Amino acid sequence: MATPLHRSIAAELRRRIRSGTVKVGELLPSEAQLCEEFTASRGPVRQALAALREEGLIGGGQGKRATVLDAVPAQPFESFLSFTRRAELTGYEPGQRLQEIALRRPGKETAAALEIGEDDLAVQLIRLRLLDGRPAMLERMTYVEEIGRPLIDADLNAGSIYALLTERGVDLHSARHTFDAVGADALDAELLQVPEGFPLLRERRLTTDSHNVPIEWSDDRYRSDIATVTVTNSRNSRSAKL
Repeated sequence: MATPLHRSIAAELRRRIRSGTVKVGELLPSEAQLCEEFTASRGPVRQALAALREEGLIGGGQGKRATVLDAVPAQPFESFLSFTRRAELTGYEPGQRLQEIALRRPGKETAAALEIGEDDLAVQLIRLRLLDGRPAMLERMTYVEEIGRPLIDADLNAGSIYALLTERGVDLHSARHTFDAVGADALDAELLQVPEGFPLLRERRLTTDSHNVPIEWSDDRYRSDIATVTVTNSRNSRSAKL
């Protein structure tokens, strides 16, 4: 199936912004120039520009030329859970290599986070994530047994676990993210191809369903020289009145 024209235009403009071909503060070509370049009508061009505005990459509109505001797209909740979607938004080719998956008893910290007993079983996996073929992040993920068991027989090298769980109807409602810096341990160093002690950005994530029941506890470690994470906060009108 052919990619819709507006998505192709948006992807090319994202690539130019991410690569620095068009820098923050610079103007994008006009709508007329983009129509000519991509042999497109104004409809697909405006759809592409609207997508980039929604991601926070560009400003402008209503007759004003689009200006580049940022080189990293803002990420909605679903893409923040999904490394695959986040990579696609930022113009990289995502990849993954499953290292291990097993049904075992979790450690004390993980059991407490998932609100299960230390003798209860959980599904734990370690997976290396890639950006354009380069090691970028190491996932250590633990799922409560009921949610995680189907993952044991799934092809976890095929793509997003988040997408797989969503397709199975799992209620992934919210997540709490905690970020800090850690030095690479022996496993991190081996798989991420960095020296032991190399600074990594760690994201610990607790995912819950719509009833606030824990589903997943994850310890993800990013190579700080390859992967970055941007968090965009906004205040809606309701919260402004409180």
